[in-house]
Amino acid sequence: MPEHFDQEVTLRGVSILINQRLSKEALENKQFTSQEGVAFNLEDCPLGFDTEDRNLNEAAKGLRLLHVNELRELQTKINEAIVSAQSVTANPKTDERLGKVGRM
Repeated sequence: MPEHFDQEVTLRGVSILINQRLSKEALENKQFTSQEGVAFNLEDCPLGFDTEDRNLNEAAKGLRLLHVNELRELQTKINEAIVSAQSVTANPKTDERLGKVGRM
């Protein structure tokens, strides 16, 4: 979902996306569902706060899980960048004449 400078437009877009992907027809069609991962009960997942609206709480749990997934993907990319940078900057050569490794 692309970001928009107007939060209301972004929220409308999120609402449309949720309605399209989580409608009964879409879930029965299996077009937008993924078979990857392990299934678990969303009710067992703590939200961390309460909106006093069951449907809103469930939607917030879904959005939180999507956000965590995006953060996991970002962390993976950061780790790959670190490994790439270390492969350029690391100097595994040693001076064998010293005959010592590490601090003495």
